[in-house]
Amino acid sequence: MGPTDLTMSALVAAGAHLGTSSESTRPTFLPYAYGHRAGITIIDLDTTLPLLRRASNVVREVAKSKGLILFVGTNEALAPCVRKAAQRLGSQGFHVGTTWKPGTLTNAWELFGSDTMMKLNTTPDLVIFLNPLQNLHAVRECAISRIPTIGIIDSDVDPRVVMYPIPANDDSIRTAELIAGMLSMAGKEGIEQAAAERALAQSQSRRARPEGAEEEI
Repeated sequence: MGPTDLTMSALVAAGAHLGTSSESTRPTFLPYAYGHRAGITIIDLDTTLPLLRRASNVVREVAKSKGLILFVGTNEALAPCVRKAAQRLGSQGFHVGTTWKPGTLTNAWELFGSDTMMKLNTTPDLVIFLNPLQNLHAVRECAISRIPTIGIIDSDVDPRVVMYPIPANDDSIRTAELIAGMLSMAGKEGIEQAAAERALAQSQSRRARPEGAEEEI
């Protein structure tokens, strides 16, 4: 199932519409709130779906351009989720399923040592947070490093903390699995599209080569 196939019923079944207590809801989140029931903010999934699709398009284009994508979900329950999402992207996917080390992006040379950084010689082109409220240091590092961010934003989080917010219940593991799955599938589609375009270009180049011409080495 691709990002465009995701339905409202799938989000409801995952509990994506259940926000935090009404008292903890951020004023900046109100455009994404459907209302309140029994002291709980109900997230308007009519806003979630298009924002999830927008985020999926971003992931697809970054992956298609050979960009590196980092999934962050720093608790025990989310660790398998980010690992699976990263694996779906092969060599372009990475994950952090434990505690984020402060300075991972902004002070990497000192934190990991010059030898390690010379071997890695890379930073992510996009970071996806499944629990951004618990990783505000990491979100700030991305902002300082000018790395685009996507995040699941519950009603107690300011949507402006990430570049591409996805309003949803960040306490629901099923919701996180669903969203991470959709985003990683979009990334996989981007990788496959790039491979198909390269194959087509090579095929056209071979057909355009004059008969008898030697292939360049």
